[in-house]
Amino acid sequence: MGQRSKVFGNFTEAVADIPDGAAVAFGGFAGPGTPYNLTRALLAQGAKRLTCIANTTGGAHQPRMPDIGMLVENGQVAKVICAFTAATRPTDVLPFTPFYERGEVEAELVPQGTLAERLRAAGAGIPAFYTPTAVGTELAEGRETRVIHGREYLLEYALPCDVALIRAWRADAAGNLQFRLSQRNFCPLMAMAARTTIVEVEEPVLPAGAIDPDQVHLPGIFVHRLVPIPPAPEGLWTTRRQERAR
Repeated sequence: MGQRSKVFGNFTEAVADIPDGAAVAFGGFAGPGTPYNLTRALLAQGAKRLTCIANTTGGAHQPRMPDIGMLVENGQVAKVICAFTAATRPTDVLPFTPFYERGEVEAELVPQGTLAERLRAAGAGIPAFYTPTAVGTELAEGRETRVIHGREYLLEYALPCDVALIRAWRADAAGNLQFRLSQRNFCPLMAMAARTTIVEVEEPVLPAGAIDPDQVHLPGIFVHRLVPIPPAPEGLWTTRRQERAR
């Protein structure tokens, strides 16, 4: 029996079975790694009580693109786990903020490096680790610490995900991925931490094996679904020229 293709025809089909209550990781560190098309599809799909894991909830910059804040506004989110749960500048207001202040959505603030390491640990099968980050701060209150070689460390747990929504530059039909720019900051780690990884791909999907093994940034074993981004206006951020113009 032949193996089912990893290439899906559209974003709607790719996210159709994401269930209520899922823990969903959203790639992105600035624009290039953010899965805008998959996020828009999940917004239309309507899954509820989601736990959203990302660097930030988004929404501070204009023109606004599909982001976690829109999922919050649509009543789909129960909790966010982010390195930035508030805006980085006092002049910015995240759409997520009033929902958190009213107690409608829970938020867990995780230092950026710790967030990356919790995802990496999940992908590597490491259940927990110690880090000096956040020791002595409010984030460490009531949590386990341990002194190792004379220095205090905070216990952090791995962060597995049900689904990772990420963006890649190139892919082959086997799911091998090649990233560019800041796509590599969180996308590979999230893919490794997830049970199901769904990828929006900027370039047409290549035949299996067409990417030089030395150029593969994430092996296809971690990738389950690929969706080539169609030309604008159907596809969001489809070309480098469009990205530079924003």
